[in-house]
Amino acid sequence: MNGQTGPGAMPDADSGATSVAALSHMARERLRLASEPCEDERAGGPTLIRFLGEAGWMIEPFRRPFRTIDIEPAIVPKRVMLLPGFATHPVRMRYLARQLERGGHRVKRWGLGFNWGPTQENFDKLNQRLEDVYLRKGEKLILVGWSLGGLFARELAKHHPDKVAKVVTMGSPFSYSPRANNIWRIYQAIAGHRVDDLPIEAEVAEKPPVRTVALWSPRDGIVHSRAACGQAGERDRAVALRCTHMGFNYHPQAIMAVARELDAERYFPDEASEDSEATTH
Repeated sequence: MNGQTGPGAMPDADSGATSVAALSHMARERLRLASEPCEDERAGGPTLIRFLGEAGWMIEPFRRPFRTIDIEPAIVPKRVMLLPGFATHPVRMRYLARQLERGGHRVKRWGLGFNWGPTQENFDKLNQRLEDVYLRKGEKLILVGWSLGGLFARELAKHHPDKVAKVVTMGSPFSYSPRANNIWRIYQAIAGHRVDDLPIEAEVAEKPPVRTVALWSPRDGIVHSRAACGQAGERDRAVALRCTHMGFNYHPQAIMAVARELDAERYFPDEASEDSEATTH
């Protein structure tokens, strides 16, 4: 009977038709976002050759058994949170996490699974996740964000400068143009909003009020180098690497660059001293 409710109820035809119509509308809207005209002269990412070079990540697991990365034990081990890139799961950052742990650091996941782009709901959950991890030890965290994860990290630090010691972005498009990459149309189709109209309050290019370092690469095949490097005032320091966009997670040079940022007492003693003084005042 149509009026029946509960587990044994027959599906309501009107309800089903409404769901189909809603899905159809959403699909059309996503397609419109993916194919909309673009007048931004800065739109577009690296060359096709660079983009095709990103496919190298598929053979990366076969290289690892023959690779050794020498990471020294950190002078002062840190608590670190890794934030994954768009459409990726934290498991993609597991190799990086293990290398950092070899240096004595304690690495935490961001706790949200796949990164499908920002929503107010998942950003609120991420704020809570940061607070929960911080309260366990009362020790500031270093946020390391890959690609879109770096934008999350920068915004988190703006909300919680008292809980974040440093932000390290890896190929994150926080500057220049949000369309200066090769996947912005795909992003809009999946996330359901424009890259320059995020569903959370954010000033992407504005530097967080903590030490902020941008790792970028001229070999990046997805994000334009200007977008990931940024300008003075948008970050404290920019470090050029020679890896692909996918390689930020596994390339030895990228891993060592992150390890150096975490072990600031050894590699950047002046910065570490300044940050320590700022924390105690």
